[in-house]
Amino acid sequence: MSAVPLTPTDRADRAAPLLRLAYAAPLSVVAGLLLVTAYPALAWWPMAVPAVVLTLITLIGRRFWSAVLVGLLFGAAFFSVNLLFTARYLGPVPWIALSALESLLTAVFAVPIALAYRWMPKIAPGTVGRLVLLPALVAGLWTLREQIVGSWPYGGFPWGRIGVSQVNGPFAEVASWVGMSGLSFLVVLMCAMGVELVRVGGLRRLVRAVPVTVVLVVLVALPAFPTTAAGSMRVGAVQGNGPAGYFDQRARGAVLDSQLAASAPLLGEDMDVLLWPEGGVDSDPTSNSATAAVLRDLSRRVDAPLLISAVTERGSELFNSSLLWTPDGQTGSTYDKRNPVPFGEYVPDRAFWEPFAPDLIGLIGREYTPGTASPVIDVDGISVGLAICFDVIYDDVVWDGADAGAQIYMFQTNNADFRGTDENLQQLAFARMRAIETGRAVVNLSTVGTSQVIAPDGSTVDELPIDTAGHMLADVPLRTGLTPAVIIGPAVKIVLGWGSIAGLVAVGVAVLIRARAQKKTPAPEGTGV
Repeated sequence: MSAVPLTPTDRADRAAPLLRLAYAAPLSVVAGLLLVTAYPALAWWPMAVPAVVLTLITLIGRRFWSAVLVGLLFGAAFFSVNLLFTARYLGPVPWIALSALESLLTAVFAVPIALAYRWMPKIAPGTVGRLVLLPALVAGLWTLREQIVGSWPYGGFPWGRIGVSQVNGPFAEVASWVGMSGLSFLVVLMCAMGVELVRVGGLRRLVRAVPVTVVLVVLVALPAFPTTAAGSMRVGAVQGNGPAGYFDQRARGAVLDSQLAASAPLLGEDMDVLLWPEGGVDSDPTSNSATAAVLRDLSRRVDAPLLISAVTERGSELFNSSLLWTPDGQTGSTYDKRNPVPFGEYVPDRAFWEPFAPDLIGLIGREYTPGTASPVIDVDGISVGLAICFDVIYDDVVWDGADAGAQIYMFQTNNADFRGTDENLQQLAFARMRAIETGRAVVNLSTVGTSQVIAPDGSTVDELPIDTAGHMLADVPLRTGLTPAVIIGPAVKIVLGWGSIAGLVAVGVAVLIRARAQKKTPAPEGTGV
């Protein structure tokens, strides 16, 4: 690579933006809207590539405020559509607030990418710098933005990651090696390499296409990391389609009754566990003796333990909990949802936010406490990994389950508050990607759908459509062994994310040192006027 130097034309001044702001601004909006189509319900996974390419082109050569504007427009176009489901019941205020926050963070992190494009060619103008180092830095900064958005504030909101958009495409299996952050990095890396290849006229010298070709081959050809088969578990899963939404009108016990009715066809069937979704029990069975008796009786009749979910109260604290129930009552450990939804299941800093939207904040009466227990429960000797609803979008919950020996995952969720939107399909995409990432089968069960039994390769074994009461009964494969994504996933996130910031700082320092050295160098004799 270093033996193929750039020509004088290749080294043309790159301080100027590639596109005038009058063109870059509307194109950034187009890029954001293109990226939306890569996610469910459309799920056109290839569209992530032109969306990322177009976004990067609009940032090349930008200075601070124009980069902020371009990033803001891209983020607003993407998140305002991708997160439209948040306006389903509470109206436009939560949707606007969340979309605006995500857009502002995107705008802030557009600046480092623009700086990378301005600085890196100054200290590494050769082929390796342009076609490898610069794209790697850009991809790392993009991945860092995803991580910040997914962790701050109040635990963040890891929605809209590039990696999860690829669940239906040929790149998905790479997630078993490097996790979703690693997959995001590689997709953006490929796009950034392609942009630079065109910019330096690489099509005239095919050797320059080697880096992007290698990345593309890795994305397409790398198979999923193999985990070890360990038998199977016969799982019954019931989607009651009851009135489980926060604002649904319902009588006492209506959701429980819906789950019982949908479970009736499974009576007499052979199974190892009967799974119910988040909120499938609308009273606390640990304190309500009548509800506890109903669950004990059902467990006896199906001759299998029940894995249920309910709101439980311990002292003054409320938890969103997964519980194992048998004919003898509750058994085993309790898993409490680690990531209650801010402004949905609790209000952080309520006293501060309430004056801004008192009516909306007042609707959120309950305050769920985050759980701390290991996300694994033993079901007759089988380790079951757990995640409740939005837990599934947080890497640490799923990875901790695998580390603790989970042989299968059961994700309990309640999408009733988002009926009529594509939220359930977007969340389901996360569940499918978790199966690939960990090499484990997943039973993703909702109160109202869409529910699926997902094989370790991400394919669908069985399914219940939206707004339908029904059940699934399947022999679900068990797996052991950890994928590289689980083992090195935390390190990958640190290296790609914070390593990119360290790299940008180093590049900036080098540019500054070089500029000062050039100022101190006397001009050659004879050049004066």
